[in-house]
Amino acid sequence: MKGKHIVIGITGGIAAYKTATLVRLFVKAGAEVQVIMTPNAREFITPVTLSTLSGRPVISEFFTANTGEWHSHVDLGLWADAMIIAPATASTIAKMANGVADNMLVTSYLSTRATVFVAPAMDFDMMKHPSTVRNINMLRSYGNHIIEPADGELASHLVGKGRMEEPENIFRTVEAYFNESKSMRGVKMLVTAGPTREKIDPVRYISNYSTGKMGVAIADAAAAQGAEVALVLGPTDVRPQSPSVKVVNVESAVEMLEACNSLFPDTDVAVMTAAVADYAVKNPADKKIKRENNASPQLEFVKNPDIAATLGNAKRSGQLVVGFALETDHEAENAMSKMKRKNLDMIVMNSLRDAGAGFGTDTNKITIYTPGETPTVYPLKSKREVAADIVAKIASMIDARAD
Repeated sequence: MKGKHIVIGITGGIAAYKTATLVRLFVKAGAEVQVIMTPNAREFITPVTLSTLSGRPVISEFFTANTGEWHSHVDLGLWADAMIIAPATASTIAKMANGVADNMLVTSYLSTRATVFVAPAMDFDMMKHPSTVRNINMLRSYGNHIIEPADGELASHLVGKGRMEEPENIFRTVEAYFNESKSMRGVKMLVTAGPTREKIDPVRYISNYSTGKMGVAIADAAAAQGAEVALVLGPTDVRPQSPSVKVVNVESAVEMLEACNSLFPDTDVAVMTAAVADYAVKNPADKKIKRENNASPQLEFVKNPDIAATLGNAKRSGQLVVGFALETDHEAENAMSKMKRKNLDMIVMNSLRDAGAGFGTDTNKITIYTPGETPTVYPLKSKREVAADIVAKIASMIDARAD
């Protein structure tokens, strides 16, 4: 980050206090930081604090009232190597998406040629409102990087998705973008993520608790290292932050297999993170099953295709296939058996017995197994950090094969 020009935009949300830490992290890493605040942001954190941390006067208005000095949004846009808006409120996101340039921050955003990172922060009802969802998707379509908010207790004391991502993780995301050692440059990667849904009737289905967070984090981590990533994603609200990740949306296990079969021949590495349902209903009803006379419907199940095994057995020389094993007991034995049975080159095991691992969490604790090598055990980390570890291990395997 040394010598990089970073514009940090702060909007009027309670999470603005966290941005002081973000400014400090960039300055400590050697970056030059210019803070722009919206007028409402000054109600949550003072310009004096941010000016002291950044070493530069904070910009909030188009000109300085007592001197008439003009602050050029065009010059700021040309100066910046990256622009980070954290926190980004629903109001500012709407203005950015629709070009409403009524303050210095949005005007600078519209003028910049730099890469833009947006870290939303708001109450979860605002976060899931169709207008906010649309506006965030618009920003993503413009090429902006959306740093998804976390789940947790909000300023309203409600619990849900809307907490601004922690400053350390925002910093790592931007740092990874600028990482000059693109260890996966030129590698074509296929990642599966999320659950599958197996239809019972038009209104019911069988699924599991997977959110897709781990697989999406891997897709982002690989893209940050220069890989060309195709993400086959089951039904989930989680989306990659990197605009370069190609998303293929699917619903059932059969649809996921079809997408993988189409992409796999042109793939160097396949990472099978998705929690694919083992079984599907043999004959789903074409109309809603009615509850009559308290009779329970009799469902007949059939096995779903084993996508990891299908790709593992179809791989050509030079291709890598990575699997995942979520276990509840006999973890090492089950993971190694699965790796051998499905002809995998690597398997990532996590256990539901470890607190903070498994479905729905923002953290994970993994062990990586490869044939003929001592397993590598990692401590509990955020899923983004775990994703970086997995991608680094894949990169080392690619380098070893090249040697």
